Amino acid sequence: MSASDFDFSPFTPVNHLWPALVERLGSERSQQAIRQALDLQRMRGHDGTLPVLFTETCGLALASTDLVREQTGLNSHGERMVLILSSRNQELQLLQQS
Repeated sequence: MSASDFDFSPFTPVNHLWPALVERLGSERSQQAIRQALDLQRMRGHDGTLPVLFTETCGLALASTDLVREQTGLNSHGERMVLILSSRNQELQLLQQS
């Protein structure tokens, strides 16, 4: 499935996915997952993509920033942005890493 095939519209924006990930994995492993997502963006992405971190598996993908904005209303343009996504709960959170 390519990023353009993914449908973000059923997902609800929330603010608790990052704290839940830190609680489940610990601070160091959660930060490492974010760093890996940002590394993927640097290696394979471009200005029109955004790294996606799946909370259940810590899997990574790249998504179109325009698609995310169109389907969720979230403006994901910016540096060091990561979309955290729970496919099980159909929730997502946009995180800007400092």
